[in-house]
Amino acid sequence: MTIRSAERPPKAARVTPAVTRAFAIMALIRRDGPLTVREAATRLGLPRSSVHELVHTLSALGAIAPADGGGGRFTLGLLLHELGSAYLSDVEVAREGHRVAEEVAAACGETVHLATLDGIEVVYLAKVDSIHAVRMVSAVGRRLPAHCTGVGKALLSALPEDELARRFGGEDAGLAAMTPNSIGTVGALRRALAEVRRLGYATDDCESNRDVRCVAAPVRDHRGRPVAAMSISVPVSRTTSDWPGELADLVRSGAAELSRRLGLEDAAAKLGKKEESSQVGSGFAARSSP
Repeated sequence: MTIRSAERPPKAARVTPAVTRAFAIMALIRRDGPLTVREAATRLGLPRSSVHELVHTLSALGAIAPADGGGGRFTLGLLLHELGSAYLSDVEVAREGHRVAEEVAAACGETVHLATLDGIEVVYLAKVDSIHAVRMVSAVGRRLPAHCTGVGKALLSALPEDELARRFGGEDAGLAAMTPNSIGTVGALRRALAEVRRLGYATDDCESNRDVRCVAAPVRDHRGRPVAAMSISVPVSRTTSDWPGELADLVRSGAAELSRRLGLEDAAAKLGKKEESSQVGSGFAARSSP
């Protein structure tokens, strides 16, 4: 019996020996401290010439660096610190984001999400459910097209025009729709993002779910760079004619508080709401949902 190529199980990817050895060198330095090429080769049981090439490459990349005091020894480099800091930053965003989302949800009684941008999609990092019987069906880890969501538009609004073009294409390029209200072209997206920048928050008017509206604001790290966005999601049946009303202020307040916890000084003032920081820090003044 001949098996069609589409039915064949995928082959396991080959592990690259050079990469494995490079990581072994860095792990050895982490365990034993600064080492010479000869010492690393002896302890790993590898040819000295191979270790010399790997050490040279790792050093050129900044993964390891010459140790203080000379002697041909190498220690871990700044690149590893940068990568580790980036990883810990992501962990911190999700952990602190969930705590702030709980406070925002307690203040409004609605579902609160935290998401980050990955290419042209958003990935949900945290969710706190509404207190109401009618809730959103969503999950941490889910991906959605960024242009269809409030959190996505809040994050896309911070990208330079050339980066938007690189990710989405020209003005007339089409965009996939999730509902009849979804933004359909890059040109329309650019206009929507200009409005987000003017207001300081983004909305999703039944663009990812025809029964749900969302309002979102960007979260910034200690350097002022958008690293996530927070949203409040409300079924259309619970919104009123003044949507998003006070929820826009509340989600901006929550995003500002999370930004502050991530190290951005006076985040609320930078978002144009100087008085909100004290409200958020005290656990959010109670606000009614629309």
